[in-house]
Amino acid sequence: MRIALYQPDIAGNVGTILRLAACWQIGVDIVLPCGFPASDAQLRRAAMDYGGHVEVTRHADFAAFTAARLTGNARLVALTSAGDTRLPDARFAPDDILLMGRESAGLPPELHEQADLRVRIPMAAGFRSLNLAVATGIALGEALRQTGLFPE
Repeated sequence: MRIALYQPDIAGNVGTILRLAACWQIGVDIVLPCGFPASDAQLRRAAMDYGGHVEVTRHADFAAFTAARLTGNARLVALTSAGDTRLPDARFAPDDILLMGRESAGLPPELHEQADLRVRIPMAAGFRSLNLAVATGIALGEALRQTGLFPE
C-alpha cells in the first residue's frame, strides 16, 4: 500500500503525512509540482526526525507517477469529497495507492476519472472537507485495518 500526494500545497501537511507513513511503514509518492520547495532535505525537515524512515519518491507529473506505480495489481483509490463510495463501504486491497488531492483544489476531474475507486469520508452536513493529513490518516488506517497491513 502507498500514499500518493498530488501537487500538495502545504509543507506541514506533507510532513505530518510523512511521519504517519514512517510509523506505519508506507511509501509516499509526491506528484510535482508542490506549492513549496520539496528537496530531500526540506522533506526530511518537514517530517522532523521521522523523515529518514520513509521511502519518498517524487514524480515530475501524473503521467510519470502512473507509469512508475500503476503496474501489477495496483489500484488507484482517490480520496475525494466527491467520491461515490463512503469510506465504511470501500473495500481495500494490499496493493492500493491512496491518492490525495491538493489542499487548495482537490483532485482535477480527469484524475477522478482515472481512479479505480473514489472514496469519501462521511461527515456532518454543511462541511466540505477535512485537513489533508487528517483525511490521509483516517483513510489509511481503515485500509491497513482491512488488509491486515498494520506493522506488528
